[in-house]
Amino acid sequence: MALKIFKVLWVFSLLAVMALFMYVYASLPVTVIVNENSQPISVSKESLFYIALALIALTNAMVFAVTRVFPAEDADFKSWFYGLIIWINLFYVIGLNYISLYNSGEKYDYQRLGGVIYGIIAVVVIWVAAWPLYRIGQKILKKKQA
Repeated sequence: MALKIFKVLWVFSLLAVMALFMYVYASLPVTVIVNENSQPISVSKESLFYIALALIALTNAMVFAVTRVFPAEDADFKSWFYGLIIWINLFYVIGLNYISLYNSGEKYDYQRLGGVIYGIIAVVVIWVAAWPLYRIGQKILKKKQA
């Protein structure tokens, strides 16, 4: 049951990423500033499009690889993996919004969005660490039951 819920959530997260990606791409200037330090990093709009599209496609294609490689009995791992990709898609949404907002020319306190970006990275790291902890907990419970 949980696997089906995660599959549905993954599809919606993928649709959200793609819809936002097209919206952001349409609103970007020809030269996109990615980072402004002593030496600014900028790329063309098309380069950013293809780099982001490749990242999104490769990340979400891993779902299909995992479902083919792991047996149907390993539904817990598949659910966890779908959840991981959902969180990564959310990171893409926030990152693309940040790049769009930064290049829009509007006055905004960008430091406020930095906490959200670091927060979602922390959630992804916690999600990655949760799987080994879950498996260790399962083994301990099996030993106690035996």
